[in-house]
This record gives sequence, C-alpha cells and structure tokens, in this order.
Amino acid sequence: MCIFYLVAFLFGLTAEQCSSELIEDSSQSFMERMHTGKTSFIYFGNHVNPTIKLFMEQLEMSADALEDYGISVVKVNCSKDAIENYCTGEKLMTKAHLFRGSEVLRSFDIDTVFDVNAIVSHVLFSVLFNEVHYVHTPAELLRVERAAKQNSDIVVGHIPVLGLPEHRALMEAAFVYGTKYQFVQTTGSLVLKHMGVADSSSSQARLWFLHCKGVSSQSDPCPSVPMRKPLKTINIHTFLQLMEAPLVTEAEVDPSDVDVVHIHLSVPVLFLFSHAQTQHLDWATAQTLALQLRGEVGVVLISRESPNVKTPLKYNAAYRLPQEDVKYLTLNSAEEVMKLFKEELLQEHKIEDEEGDEEQWSDLDILDDEVSESVYRDRDHMPDLESVTELTSDTFQTTVTQNDITVVLFYFKWDAVCKAFIQSYIEVADALEGVSGVELAAVDCGELTDICSDQNITSFPTIMIYRPMVAAQPYRGMLGTKSLHTFILLSLVFSPSHLSSSAEVTSFLEGDLYNKHVDLSAVRVLGLFSSLQDTGVTSFEEAARLLRGETILGLFANKEAEQWVEGLSVNLPALLVSRGPGVPYEVYSIPSSSPTDQVSLIKRVELDHFVSCFGCIVASSL
Repeated sequence: MCIFYLVAFLFGLTAEQCSSELIEDSSQSFMERMHTGKTSFIYFGNHVNPTIKLFMEQLEMSADALEDYGISVVKVNCSKDAIENYCTGEKLMTKAHLFRGSEVLRSFDIDTVFDVNAIVSHVLFSVLFNEVHYVHTPAELLRVERAAKQNSDIVVGHIPVLGLPEHRALMEAAFVYGTKYQFVQTTGSLVLKHMGVADSSSSQARLWFLHCKGVSSQSDPCPSVPMRKPLKTINIHTFLQLMEAPLVTEAEVDPSDVDVVHIHLSVPVLFLFSHAQTQHLDWATAQTLALQLRGEVGVVLISRESPNVKTPLKYNAAYRLPQEDVKYLTLNSAEEVMKLFKEELLQEHKIEDEEGDEEQWSDLDILDDEVSESVYRDRDHMPDLESVTELTSDTFQTTVTQNDITVVLFYFKWDAVCKAFIQSYIEVADALEGVSGVELAAVDCGELTDICSDQNITSFPTIMIYRPMVAAQPYRGMLGTKSLHTFILLSLVFSPSHLSSSAEVTSFLEGDLYNKHVDLSAVRVLGLFSSLQDTGVTSFEEAARLLRGETILGLFANKEAEQWVEGLSVNLPALLVSRGPGVPYEVYSIPSSSPTDQVSLIKRVELDHFVSCFGCIVASSL
C-alpha cells in the first residue's frame, strides 16, 4: 500500500492528462454513498452554464488525482434529483462539500477550489486535519517540537497562499509520509522569522526538516535543514530521502566506484580523502561540511589506507555532479569547498532547474507574488472596471483594430485569481491614461464565450496584445502592475530600430533613446549584419517582433557592422549588448538563423550580467 501511494505521489500529475468522467449520483446512489463511510467530494448543481464551465473541467481533472487517495469526486444534477438540504437555496452551484460518510467535513466556495491544484490541496488538508498541525506562531511550533522529541522528525511547510501547486505538493507528501513524520503547515510571517528567513514578506513557499527524533533533552533545539529547491512533489520526495541518508558515508574505493543514495537521487557528491595520521581531524571536517551541505550535497570520506584506492596522492578531494564523471582537485580549506558548491556548481544547477520549471508549469503554476498574495484577500470583492473598456461581441473587432496597441484581459468574474489580478490591471489602466494609441480592455469569458473561443483562450486570466494588421501577441510576463505597465510602454517602441550608420548605433546604445527608456530597460540588444540581404536578417526581425515589449532591439545591416567586431573572435552576424553608459559592450555570435533560437539567445544574454574580458567592446575604442 505504501508503494502504491508513493507511485501516486510521484506521478500524480500524469493522471490529470487522461482524466476520467465524474461520477454522477442519483438520489438513491447518493443515499447509499452516505452509508459507506467513505470520503467523497461532491458538487451539487442544476445545470452547467458558461460561468462554471471551467470549474467543472477542473473538477473532472481532480477525479483521478483524488482517486489515488481513496477519495471519490462526484456531481449531483439537482434538476434530476433534488437532494434535500443541498439542492436548494441561493448557494446552489457555488458550493462543493467534502463528506466522510454522511458527515460534512467541510464546505467550499467554488472560487476557493478554483483549479485542480486547489481542489486536491484543500481536500487533502481537510482529510488530514488532525494529522497536519497548523501553526500561526513560533510558540505553537515549539510546542509541536517538544511533543516530537525522541518520537519523530518534523516537516514544516510555509505556504503563503493556500490552493496553489506548492500547497498541493505539501499535502500529497503529508498523505504519503504522514505516518513517518509529523507534518506542520503555516502561512504566517512570524514563523518565517523564527526559521531564520530575513525577508519575512517573501511569498515564496518553503520547507524545512527538523531532526527531533534524536533529541533527548527538552532544552536542546531540533536541528533544522531547509529545502532550497522549489517546493514541488519530486523535490520534496528527494529531500526527505536525503534526510534519511547518513550524514557522512565512509568508503574504501575510488570515487568513481562509490555507490551512495545521492547518486541515484541525482544529487552532487563530495569526496574527501582521509589519512590514518589525520583520521580524527578528517572525520570532523567531513561532518562539518556535511552539516552545511545537508540536503544539497552528499559527503563521502574515502580511506587512503585501502589498497583499492588508486587516486593519485596529489588530490585530496573530488566531486561528482549528476550524470557527469568524477572531477578531482586539491583544496586547501573547508571554505574552498563551500565556495565550490554554494557559489558555482549548485547555482549552475539551480538555474537549470528554474529553466525547466518554466517549461513544465502551467500559467497558474507560475503566478507572480503580487497576485498570489491577494488571491484570498480579494476573492469576494469584484473591483470596479470603470477605467477599463468592457468589450462585447459587437465592439471587440472594431476596438482591437482602431488603436496602435489594444491590451485585452480575458477573465472569469468568479475566479479568485482573476479577481486578484483585476486590481493590478485597473492600476495599469489608470497609469496609462492619456498615453496616445493605447487602450486597455477586458472580456468576461463567463458571459462572452464566443469571443474567448474565437481567440483560443484556454486559461485565465490571459492578456493578449493586439495591433492592426499584426498577429495577436500573448503577454507572458508576471501578473503584476509594474511588469505589465513596463511591457506596454516598451511595446510602443518600434522593434527592431533600423540604424544606418555607426553614429546611429552609438545613439541607439547610449543616446536619446537610451535616456528616454532607461527606467524601463537598461539593456539594448543590437543585431549586426553585413547587409540587408543576409539570410539572418528576416529571422532577427521576426525574433524582434516576438520580443516586442520585453526587449529594445536595433538592427544594423551595413558593411560598417564589421568594425564593431573587429579584433574579436566573433564573426558577423552577431549580437551587441549594451547595459548602459560606461559599461563595456558585450558581443555574441548568432549561431542560427532560426527566430526561436535567436529569441532564446537574446533572453539568455539579457540575464547575463557578468561581462567577460574576452569578447567585449569598449565604447571609447570606436
């Protein structure tokens, strides 16, 4: 049974892709269900109108996920079977109920359980209410610690906003590992400060492991280890496995022959070599480093006295990254080890993890902090859209073709996330009042399903940018006031700016255009080509169109472009990047003529703030 739940825990997301139909109860089957004693999540309604269509889709997706935990997801058609007490009243169609047998454990507004992650997390939290402690203050957490000492270890999760994917991941972990560890959930900033988080206003979800089982004295604290990776299902599973692994593993073979759990969990491993005459000191050093790197790097101490160890004596350490060969080195201090992993290797893999997350998470999964913090605070309040043009089927096409830029928000009135973001959207509209050629509009997809269907809108909230005679552009930035405001203002800048001389290049990089938009973007990216007939020019122009609103781009297709890369090991076509007056330019070769490849390159170089001495151009040299 434990293996079954672990498989469900690790691969639960897969089930959502092939969800089964909801169970539909009649009056008779509903009464029979009430006598089984089993847990059911039931929605009562009399018809499926466009307003709740998205909720029903998410409810259906949750059926497979909750089935893995023995919970049935059911709908009752009240127009066919009027269940007493549930199919009447003004709350009909806006409530869902969690039953255990005939007992209602909890009732939910459907804007609280707004998607499959919210449904699963809230249902599991309600089912595990007596097993997962909810704490508000450090004093409450300390009481849980005192009770756990000598009995069990503790997993503490800080969830800034309930119902998002991180909340679901924590609840699924609690369902699987709840008999082994004591789980604690908190949403308060006071507990963050107690756990050593300097910025307690951060809305990042966090998790800690408290080693309380081995603490015998009530006066001694439980050693805590933070999980530094994003709070996702697979990361939690890996982290808990690492907490069970030995602090330091001893071995008598070369690093390449060592087999430890860290390697199977795709975690970096540090190897330290021990000598008989310094064995005690070597062991102490290994333990100290292991404590500092716990949860991120495994530590193995290898005895030099073993005849199986053939590593040359000039090396005193080695490391192995996931899916890579062992690398040997000579270190002079523990500080060098920490620098190696903390500042270089781990950071590199952290960036890779974050890039992978962007591809895998849905729009709701990557909600920015500004929206996440206000989802529940504002979910019962619908802001006034007076400063935003509300479009209809009759006005939509005319509106999106009469302005230089028309920004359209597609939303549902009942959706908690949409409500939270609308306030930011109104603030952007107010800030742009009087800006020529820009109009902010909105479409209620609960009322105007034909427009949303025609525009292929499948997630909410969605923002689209419309320009006459140009394909609509989706806004993929953060759902916050500042981000959207900046994006719209940058969208007014023609991209790419066509430059005809080196003087115009200098003006583009550091002149009037730079000063005008310095508060919006400090970075300028210039495409250098030998002529307009270069095959890569068309692709660069397409890349610029795709990045409009995100990056200020210029195009210099002229024989003088060769001067800007002269003396460098970069040939045309190339990218020239400026980060502001006085900062050396950076130059990068354009390896492909594909627009998507160029978009990826431009996004990457924008984030790279470390200028290499090799391949940079000083403005004063030209």
